[in-house]
Amino acid sequence: MEGEANGTLHPSCGASEPPYSRELLHSLDLAGIFLFAILTLMTLIANLVFVEEVVYIYRKIPSSKRSILIWINAAAPVIATASCIGMWIPRSTMFTDFTAAVFFAIVIHKFLLMMIKECGGQKLFLRRFENGHFKISTGPCCCCCLCLPGVRITRQTLLWLKLGTFQFAFFRPVLMFLSIVLWTNGNYSPYNLSLEGAAIWISCFIGILTIIALWPVVIMFQQVRAVLNCKKIIPKFALYQFILILSQLQAAVINILAMQRIIPCVPPLSSSARGAYMIQQLLIMEMFLITLISRVVYRRRYDDLEPPECTPEEGGDNKQTPKIILNVSETDGFGNTYKVRGFLGDSLDSLLPLANAFF
Repeated sequence: MEGEANGTLHPSCGASEPPYSRELLHSLDLAGIFLFAILTLMTLIANLVFVEEVVYIYRKIPSSKRSILIWINAAAPVIATASCIGMWIPRSTMFTDFTAAVFFAIVIHKFLLMMIKECGGQKLFLRRFENGHFKISTGPCCCCCLCLPGVRITRQTLLWLKLGTFQFAFFRPVLMFLSIVLWTNGNYSPYNLSLEGAAIWISCFIGILTIIALWPVVIMFQQVRAVLNCKKIIPKFALYQFILILSQLQAAVINILAMQRIIPCVPPLSSSARGAYMIQQLLIMEMFLITLISRVVYRRRYDDLEPPECTPEEGGDNKQTPKIILNVSETDGFGNTYKVRGFLGDSLDSLLPLANAFF
């Protein structure tokens, strides 16, 4: 700070790239080494908790739900692991951030599928809400447009919601690949947000795709919140929102502060590199806590929902009258024995033929 006040700037403060790992480790004092050890231990514990949760899911959860629950529970440990690698190797930050972002893009789609699956699958979901409407005047797209009419719940509208989240899971890896290709050619730098650079345009496009992907999840949550309250969908949605806010919004705010040099340079870390360094340390601690909370929320056994009631037409087609078979022996006046076989239905009219046989 004194160097900046006197007009002299440390060479690392003006560097466009983060330092090498050995430079960072050599600059750590005792407190820094202790912090590195604690954060690395938190990452290891988070992964061990996740592995134990996977074993539980394979033993206790039906096979139709295993894959979705594993993906969702893996979000926090994967982000923590990527942040830990980026903390130890600062020059890998771009790749670790891209990996965590791509994984969470898939988790957004999986969370939508989980809500449908918890309602019994697509067919039972459509039967349960066949006369309902999706409320589309919700965030993050249309929270201010309260006059928007509801959209009828059909197979087609459900498909559009799935496509809304799937597009982000598809385009995010494509944009990651494009960014790496441009980076190798010197056209992309995450720290260059000028209009001439590719980072600002790719970031804006990713932001639009993110908003489009989050909208179907909120629409679905508003629809199933009351039905899935017994399965603690509100705490699960809250954890999903926390991961989103901490990994995306928090990182964006800190990066903007670092770009404006509000976060000061501390050699060998420049302002931008120090901002990324702070993000990684915060994410490790936050994802560690979310992993522990997720284990409590997702590990509980929940009762299955009651199947939706059949409509009169469906009930009439599939309804079968229960029958009771009666075998009765009767002897007439000549010593002959007769066996009478009758059926009892669910009405007294079925008793008449049997009564006539006796009387």
